[in-house]
Amino acid sequence: MRIRSIGVVGAGTMGSGIAALAASAGIPVVLLDIPGERDRNEPAKRGLQRALKARPPAFMDPKRAGLIAVGNFEDDLDLLARCDWVIEAVIEELGPKRALFDRLTPILAPGTIVSSNTSGIPMRLLVEGRDEAFRRRFLGAHFFNPPRYLHLLEVIPTPETDPDVVETIEQFATLVLGKGVVRAKDVPGFIGNRLGIYGMIQAIRLMERFGLTIDEVDALTGELIGRPRSATFRTADLSGLDILKHVADGLSAATGNDYRLPVWVEDLVARGSLGEKTGVGFYRREGRDILTLDPATMEYHPRAETRSPELGALSRRPLQERLRQSLDLPGPHGEFLRTLFLTTAHETLTLAPDLAWDIPSIDRALEWGFGWELGPFRQMDAVGLAVVRAGLGDAGLDEPDLLRSAGDGFYASEGGRETCRGFDGAPAPLPERPGVVSLTRLKGAGAVLRDGDDASLVDLGDGVLMLELHSKLNTLGEGTFAVLRDGLDLIERQGYAGLVIGSDDARAFSAGANLVPVAHLAQQGDWAALENLVAGFQQATMSLRRAPFPVVSAAFGLTLGGGAEIAMHSDRVQAAGELAMGLVEFGVGLIPAGGGTKELLARFTEDLSPYLEADPFEAARRAFTLITLAQTSSSALEARSMGFLRPQDGITMNRDRLIGDAKAVVLALAPGYVAPVDRRFQALGRDALGNLRYAIYAFREAGQASAHDAVIGEKLAWVLSAGDGPPREVGEQDILDFEREAFLSLLGTEKTQQRIAHTLQTGKPLRN
Repeated sequence: MRIRSIGVVGAGTMGSGIAALAASAGIPVVLLDIPGERDRNEPAKRGLQRALKARPPAFMDPKRAGLIAVGNFEDDLDLLARCDWVIEAVIEELGPKRALFDRLTPILAPGTIVSSNTSGIPMRLLVEGRDEAFRRRFLGAHFFNPPRYLHLLEVIPTPETDPDVVETIEQFATLVLGKGVVRAKDVPGFIGNRLGIYGMIQAIRLMERFGLTIDEVDALTGELIGRPRSATFRTADLSGLDILKHVADGLSAATGNDYRLPVWVEDLVARGSLGEKTGVGFYRREGRDILTLDPATMEYHPRAETRSPELGALSRRPLQERLRQSLDLPGPHGEFLRTLFLTTAHETLTLAPDLAWDIPSIDRALEWGFGWELGPFRQMDAVGLAVVRAGLGDAGLDEPDLLRSAGDGFYASEGGRETCRGFDGAPAPLPERPGVVSLTRLKGAGAVLRDGDDASLVDLGDGVLMLELHSKLNTLGEGTFAVLRDGLDLIERQGYAGLVIGSDDARAFSAGANLVPVAHLAQQGDWAALENLVAGFQQATMSLRRAPFPVVSAAFGLTLGGGAEIAMHSDRVQAAGELAMGLVEFGVGLIPAGGGTKELLARFTEDLSPYLEADPFEAARRAFTLITLAQTSSSALEARSMGFLRPQDGITMNRDRLIGDAKAVVLALAPGYVAPVDRRFQALGRDALGNLRYAIYAFREAGQASAHDAVIGEKLAWVLSAGDGPPREVGEQDILDFEREAFLSLLGTEKTQQRIAHTLQTGKPLRN
């Protein structure tokens, strides 16, 4: 079975988001909704526009919206006949869904797969009365909102679903849409919502029980315990309080258990305070300020930071320690966290065998769908099962069979091989995930060849070495470059096929160069050391380009400044779909000096070379604009259109497979590999410099640049023009020398030093 086109029926928030994800992946989509009054396709068009205007963006590239054809249920249902997969995303009620399937049955091609995006209606109810052919090609496929950003896709086959259909959807969702697929049992709420919504509702109820505020609960249930920064109430605002209420009511009705929200939350929904989409929910924006609801008065007040010595000390510890020690916090904060942990653990232990086929599926559903760093079973292991058992006893909760048979832990590792207990208590090897390279497993098997503070060398197997970055946000410094030099030498001496550069960090490939030693040396006035530092960085990036074997950067997330320069000097970038890539040095009063300025100029000059009538100044202008505006991509597709990625660089939609894909690229390039020669290209000298100076003047006159911005722009223009001499041919080293000189000159200015200090202290740029 092959999926070449997708139909989405229902252009609401979920349907339009699914359509945007599929189109971003290059798949043609038919998006249908109810007919409008004046324009029959107006509701579907409105859904498409909603996706285009969504923040964060639903599309990885807005131009991909052209892959979506809109229509309506009445006139255009036959457009679905040419679709290989039709996704139902209409109102969350059994009747309308079944009525839609009645109409689809005679229209669809025999091989078309049909799925429902229901968040909780069992599949068995949706297929009641349908013929065998329909039942065999039907399954649940539950995306989480927003579909582009939440990794989880729950796949829910029925006993009659053709196994080939299940495999087709799982493969397509994993490889093309980039989803983390979990197979769930056909029960109300499946896995993610059944446990995740339970945990959110518990947090809301326990807030009232222990007399806490919304601000306190979000401080306690966010990064402190390995959950998203949006924590509980901010997450609800982002997803929509109406959605939360709908899912909670549906779970209550379907299971007979009490998932109801407190009355004051239902009052918010009744008055239309639905969260981010209405501008007011648990929080309310007023200009740049965010106010917090007081449930007792239903009025909003300025946010209050939650601080205590214990919380401050705890926040600096590794997650597993934070989880353990959070249960021992004094006062209401500790009581709240203990009760939340124990009730969530008890619910998970009790329900898990009914919801999923194995324990890892439970953990992945909460990690991928709700953004937990560790799923509930891994959390219990981190805290210690003896602590869990004692805590349940103290809380008057029974010990579920699953905990009773778990011994010392649910997961174990031996010789680099991880095992997990089954629901019968017996340990079994954790199944390999095809195409996924587990650095944790490799390290456990002794694959680390050098372990440094900032970076390590890991043998990926098959003759491929990896430079693993692991400093804070993978910032780059001398420690990183020392390990890199060792790696390049080791590959050449021992005949490895090539090098992958990457990380297991969830946020960043690299946020750029470590500015702390740069600022320190500048304050001391040690310019010789600074020049050596910058020259060493340039040598490191150029060593990647000149290496006699392929180098592939597995870039993802934040790929900024020096991180972008590392990637741009690799033979290939294998980028995750979610990529924020850019040269952002201008914001700290500097220009890119690790070869980034040179690389953009060389690339854009080469891009123009086939066109005899092209204006050669366009290359310098384009590089100048990207750097002065510190533009970053919102996706890998945008990074390609901006020039940070080349046409030959690859894009991996599924972040889990990124290192494996990068390794495959190294192995594909290695046979017969020849390093690229240093490039020579035309620099325009004073001709370009004059034009760029006029651009700086125009920015100043328009109030878009400060006086110091103009100083930085002047230095950048000098580099891109290769000085104020005549037009002439230059080499890469010539531009690197200009880069280094300009960088050091700017570093000597008081305002650049102020910008660096402000960024290091606050994490935000300073306009001075």
